[in-house]
Amino acid sequence: MTRAITDLDRWIRGEFTELNTKLEEIYFAEKTLVLRGRAEVDELTATLVRDGGSLIGEIAARRELPEHADARYELLGMIGFYLAACRRHEVEPEQAEFAPLALALGASLGVAPRFAASHQNIGNRAVGGAFATFTTLESERTFLLYNGLSVMAYRRATHALLSVPALGVSNPLATYHLTDAVAALRDVLRFSQALANELDKDRFFYNIRPYFKSYRVGSREFRGVNAGDFGAVNAVDVLLGLCSPHDPFYQEVITEKYPYVAPADQPLLRSLATTESLLDMVVSELEAGPPSAPLRENAELLLDACRGHGAATVFHHNKLVAPFLREPAGYAPPSDQADMTTSGSPLDAVIEALARLRDLRAAHDRPGIVTARPVLDRVRALLGS
Repeated sequence: MTRAITDLDRWIRGEFTELNTKLEEIYFAEKTLVLRGRAEVDELTATLVRDGGSLIGEIAARRELPEHADARYELLGMIGFYLAACRRHEVEPEQAEFAPLALALGASLGVAPRFAASHQNIGNRAVGGAFATFTTLESERTFLLYNGLSVMAYRRATHALLSVPALGVSNPLATYHLTDAVAALRDVLRFSQALANELDKDRFFYNIRPYFKSYRVGSREFRGVNAGDFGAVNAVDVLLGLCSPHDPFYQEVITEKYPYVAPADQPLLRSLATTESLLDMVVSELEAGPPSAPLRENAELLLDACRGHGAATVFHHNKLVAPFLREPAGYAPPSDQADMTTSGSPLDAVIEALARLRDLRAAHDRPGIVTARPVLDRVRALLGS
């Protein structure tokens, strides 16, 4: 069992990336999303389907799963890399070779039986200094590196904010955690800015985004990879008080992503329904009487954190979502317009949902949406600022 998994891992990190890279260079030269009917392309895709299917089939034939959850999740990611590549190149492997194994792995972990963003940015084990990728293209490495760093920064901010309630928002010890949260959220913006500056728009559209499509496991189609499929960003939303876990729209956001986050993130998402926001805690103490020096400092830091979270979200939407998704979709051929998103929903609907989430996180005044703007204004008024 161990040898068979090691062989699959070695193939994913070697021949698999080489095959995909050769195919991507052909597509990019032709400025097309996929190309069929050319001998070289058909030979490369046939090799990918055959070799990956054989390796996964050897593991599946043993009818057993790794004992440890982390090993099962890593194996699910390897299978998912293969299936996502097949979907990207529009070839269909034999379901019997992989579906029972992927479904069993997903069921044992409580996750969707497919490759997820966390297989790239949280559970992506490096070997020889290199983490797993679909290709050897520098643009893909840039995309994964800065996305991964943003996830790490959000996780750092979450850890800091989760440490505050036990101390209380007027505790001078909480100042350390709030300062750390502000710095982490500034890092999110910094990493997003670097990604926007360094990522090639055409390479992303033609050679990276297509790997994040939905694909079928057994009889069911599972939606594609979303860079927001991790729990920390939602914990920041709720802890800061910018999004409410009782808002039907936001509840849907959390519920929909639940099967696609790493198993370790699921308890965090579940806990948000009973999480009191730090913003509400600050208002309660400020309204009780003149603020102490620590409370005043912590309230200002909390406002800084809210501004930082909003700024990072606005930048991401305006400088990454719009230029790297909406604009390139305009020059895609009509036959590809229905396949522009990883969720399968129409592009306009996806952009609108993301814009609504942006406005909640940035507390923008917007008709028909209740944001945290009045509460933020109340804190500023109580501070006299």
